[in-house]
Parts: sequence; C-alpha cells; structure tokens
Amino acid sequence: MAQVSIRYIVDDVAASIDFYETHLGFAIERDARPAFASVTRGDLRLLLSGQGSSGARPMPDGRRPVPGGWNRILLVVPDLEQEVARLKGAGLVFRNDIISGVGGSQTLLEDPSGNVIELFQPAE
Repeated sequence: MAQVSIRYIVDDVAASIDFYETHLGFAIERDARPAFASVTRGDLRLLLSGQGSSGARPMPDGRRPVPGGWNRILLVVPDLEQEVARLKGAGLVFRNDIISGVGGSQTLLEDPSGNVIELFQPAE
C-alpha cells in the first residue's frame, strides 16, 4: 500500500480524533492522547499533533507551529451538495460556499482547530 502522511497541528487531539472519525470516515491508527494521534482513510495517514508532540515544538528561532493555515488535504466526494448539507446539519464550519471551476466543484471545511479540508467533486 502506498500511504501518504500529512501532519496537522491541532489544539485538542481528542476533539480532532472525534471530528475525523465521526464526520469524515477516518479510523484511529495510533492514539497517544493528549499529545498525538494518527488517523487513516484509505492511503491517507493524518498525523494530529497536539502541543505535547514533537511536531508542535518551537523552531530554533522561537516560531511555533500553529493550526489553521491554507494548506489542506483534499477528499473527493461523489455528491458535494449532499455532503455539505450533511456536514452543515452536524454543525460543522465552512470557510466558503461551494464554488465551481473547470475541474469540478469544491468547498473548504474546517476541523475543530481551524485546519482546512477541501471537499471536491470532479467535473463530469
């Protein structure tokens, strides 16, 4: 299996595990709360690094990794409008409405720490 790993800095590892499992179909791979967890969906391995993890340690110049930037994972969905309605019904936060382009339609969902997940439906 070809697995891709991405690290997200999160405010609360437990809340992040719940979010990714409950709403986006991820499964727990490793649970080292409160510092760290890894969750998987297909070939994607998402590393959830809390404040006590090595991935969230300050840099030598004092800068600290923080959640909520614009880099993101992209999850392909078969029916974007239906998926957005389901997630909004669960009270989840979106950064924008659905937008369409030449390749398909997309929207940006936020996890509990403000990290972005792009939901994408390819054009037919």
